[in-house]
Formats: sequence, C-alpha cells, structure tokens
Amino acid sequence: MGPLSHTSRAVGSTVVQLDGGDSAAEFQAFYRAMDLKPPSGEPNFVGKKDELIKAKRSFRTLEGRDILIIYHEGVLYAMDSYCYHAGGKLELGDIEEFDGKLCIVCPNHKYKISLAKGECIYKASNPREKPPVPRWYSKGVKQRTHTVTETDGDVFVTLSTETRFIESDYFQGEKGKVERAKAEASEKEES
Repeated sequence: MGPLSHTSRAVGSTVVQLDGGDSAAEFQAFYRAMDLKPPSGEPNFVGKKDELIKAKRSFRTLEGRDILIIYHEGVLYAMDSYCYHAGGKLELGDIEEFDGKLCIVCPNHKYKISLAKGECIYKASNPREKPPVPRWYSKGVKQRTHTVTETDGDVFVTLSTETRFIESDYFQGEKGKVERAKAEASEKEES
C-alpha cells in the first residue's frame, strides 16, 4: 500500500477512497470498513437538562458512537468524543475562546476545535507579509458535531447524518478503539 493522501484513509488493511465521487456511497463504505452503523437520524435521550448542566461534560455512547456532551455558558453542545487528530479524549480539554469562537482544546496536542461546528482553527503568520502578522485560520470542519434538543427538561442528541467523511469519524468503532489505544500507549512512552 502506497502513501496515503488526504483523499484516502487506511482502515486496517483496507484503504477507503474519499472525496472522489459519490460521497454518500464512500461514506457508507467507510462505515462498513470501520464496523459502524450509519446514524438513524432519530433523537437519542441523553439525560435531564439539570444533570447535564451540573456535570458540565458527559460521555455517552449513542448508536455505537462515543459522544461528548458539553454544557458551557448556557448552551449544550455535542460532538465526537475523540479528537480528530490522534484520538485524544476531548472531555479532558479546556474550553477557551479564540477568534470569537468557543473551542475545546485537545489535551494531547492542543488542537483548537470549535464547539458549534467542529472547525479546527490555528494561528499563524504569512512569512511573505512584511512584517508577518499572526492571524487565525481554519482547517475546516474536522470534528463531527451533533444536534442537541431539549423538551420539558429532557435532552436529546440526534447524530449527524452528514454523508461526507469528517476526520473524527476515523476514531469511532472497533478499529478506531485499537488506533486510540495505540496512540495513548505512544503518548505514555513519550512522557
């Protein structure tokens, strides 16, 4: 197997091509390769609003997908629980504001992921500018976010049915658990 480009992802010994045609079919192939079931599109009960507010962060497994529910400044958010970059546990990350966006900061490698959209942002300077001025840039949506609704104090999460591959998808399912365990072991060795 040759080097992977941004348009493919190795899944065990399988390479799933992405962004090369029918994205819905590619997404379904990815789900099959990762031993995941596509989301039902139905709301899943995750708890009472008061309990989620008190906890501030709650981990749930919904339809086989590990989700982090975050309460911050009066709003409930839901996103994939593991960072898209290397599977870090986002529940351990700090929440900070960058460029006007509330972000969770991955505790492993400090990636900044917006709570609202799952967009990864970073600060950099263009060396061609004289003088170089640091600015905020976006890598685009990298973390899958999910819809949170509340009815009479009951909170529900509807998993995203977006059919394109989002990088945090990689760390879901049984094969993703193996990769997360490898990354965690590697992090411990480096510490």
